[in-house]
Amino acid sequence: MRREPMFDLIIQGARVVDGTGNPWYYADVGVRDGIIAALGRLPGDAAAALVYGNGLVVSPGFIDIHSHADTDVMVNPRAESAIRQGVTTLVTGNCGFSAAPITAEKREELKAGDLLRDLEISWLTMAEYLVALERCRPSVNLVPLVGHGTLRNVAMGYEQRPPTPAESQKMAAHLSQAMAEGAWGLSSGLIYPPGCYADTPELVELARVTAGYGGIYASHIRGENDTLLDAVVEAITIGEQAGLPVQIAHFKAMGRHMWGKSRESLGLVDRARAGGLEVTCDQYPYEASATGLAAFLPPWTQQGGNEGLFERLRRPDTRLQITADLLNGVPGWVSLHKGVGWANVVITSSPSNRFDGQTVSAIAASRQQDDFECVYDLLLEEGNRVGVVYFTISPEDIIRIMQHPAVMIGSDSGALAPYGPLSRGKPHPRTYGTFARVLGKYVREGVLSLERAVSKMTSLPAQKLGLHDRGLIRPGFAADLVLFSPEAINDTATYAEPHAYPTGVQAVVVNGVLSVEDGEHAGAGAGRVLRRPA
Repeated sequence: MRREPMFDLIIQGARVVDGTGNPWYYADVGVRDGIIAALGRLPGDAAAALVYGNGLVVSPGFIDIHSHADTDVMVNPRAESAIRQGVTTLVTGNCGFSAAPITAEKREELKAGDLLRDLEISWLTMAEYLVALERCRPSVNLVPLVGHGTLRNVAMGYEQRPPTPAESQKMAAHLSQAMAEGAWGLSSGLIYPPGCYADTPELVELARVTAGYGGIYASHIRGENDTLLDAVVEAITIGEQAGLPVQIAHFKAMGRHMWGKSRESLGLVDRARAGGLEVTCDQYPYEASATGLAAFLPPWTQQGGNEGLFERLRRPDTRLQITADLLNGVPGWVSLHKGVGWANVVITSSPSNRFDGQTVSAIAASRQQDDFECVYDLLLEEGNRVGVVYFTISPEDIIRIMQHPAVMIGSDSGALAPYGPLSRGKPHPRTYGTFARVLGKYVREGVLSLERAVSKMTSLPAQKLGLHDRGLIRPGFAADLVLFSPEAINDTATYAEPHAYPTGVQAVVVNGVLSVEDGEHAGAGAGRVLRRPA
């Protein structure tokens, strides 16, 4: 009589980099019922499936602490650009924008934006959204945050003013319900309308609601160039006053005039931690940033949402005022244009895809236009759906930030694919390359040890979120695993050709299911929506 195998899967003979930061060691990894069941010398015939790891490293699956894949898996549940790097968990709802909670009144408005990608929206609440995600059977796990900008839009639209007491109460009620339904924290995007219209006390009030549920506050802070230090202080202040952990997103110092400022900004993080605040950061390993073209405009231009923006852009006198503000600044706001220049801003996506890969200055020259006028026309012509990248970050700052013990890795990207509707445009190469680039370029150059790099992608984000059964190779933990060659792993995505998978990732296991095999997607939909425990 044939015995049932002890394990569903064994990864045999690999070097184990277990996520703790400790030196690697040899062990076989046995998986049963979605859980790491055993470590050690395990007989190959004890498994239903055997994966040979000779010459390879097995580590916990990577946790992308900062993604924007909120609805990408509804378009393509395979999450190709993420899982092909070894990412098994995506944290969504970042930079103040989440797919829920919303209201029926806002449904059509939100469908016109990039986040909801013209989807049929079947949900309003966080609970309904998470069920909709589960129905897609995604290939990776999903961890939702609640966006402050989404809450503000639902409560009061794109109004540049403080909320009334009733509006504050409405935001708090939506947030409280979303947290009770499984969200892990509150995010903010303080350079983007409507989030940028909020003052610090408004954010503290909502962060206190989040703290009551044991959540975190994750912030795209109020400026990463001239206002960097003040913006870091604000994030720390919110954490201190609300009493909750802080995550500062895509930590950087933007603009040549700011290069080297990461010493001071990291010093603020160190001082806050020394004072007892749990503040950490994340980073993507590239010299270019990415956002929407409208993020370059002063906040007042977008009061009232797209309708208000388009009305202003159609008026010549208002265009002159916008240009003056971009050149001279506005009190309390510093334009991304300062220190960048339109010659360094590259269009990556738009509904027409007419100008993908070209700089704003080159497009303006081809149209015989002033650069500023070209920007305003592009926003009108493309319905404010223009993505851009811009080169502003010092390589030395990237290394300094990466080596800091409180910094983890996050892609700041969606989950795209080189085929189908998610292949349009030229996204930032971090979409396909973030984790492979750290393990390839930066580990091989000696910036980080392999073990330390892996810990920044696994146990550190798991610890931050409170994912107490993920992020380590340890018996009893969820079997999210990646098998890769430390010699061959590398990013291949470029700014010119960004839809390119990395090399060197041999296999990926999600909740015990072999989801990438021999470097190819196996078609499995083994991911789960991870809800914060009550």
